[in-house]
Amino acid sequence: MFIHLGGDVIIRSKDIIAILNCDVKEQSQVTSTYLKEEEKRKKKIVISSDYIKSIVLTNEEVYYSPVSSLTLNRRAQGKAIMDLHHEHDEENETS
Repeated sequence: MFIHLGGDVIIRSKDIIAILNCDVKEQSQVTSTYLKEEEKRKKKIVISSDYIKSIVLTNEEVYYSPVSSLTLNRRAQGKAIMDLHHEHDEENETS
């Protein structure tokens, strides 16, 4: 399944490592340092420079999204629940 991060950016939900609230960058020195290191190793993608609410980490990119981390987490959880139902339905069809 896919998650819309805002703008024209859609990524695979299984590629997401973490979804963070943007405020955490200023609140925690450890997190801030970690994100700086991730930005050095990965491609940084700012979806909207005017407004950043969340940070989404994948294996290859760090996304700065205008969509809140709460909304993105809900989208990701909804997709995970849908995937589980789909897998369960497929198992029942093959039994």
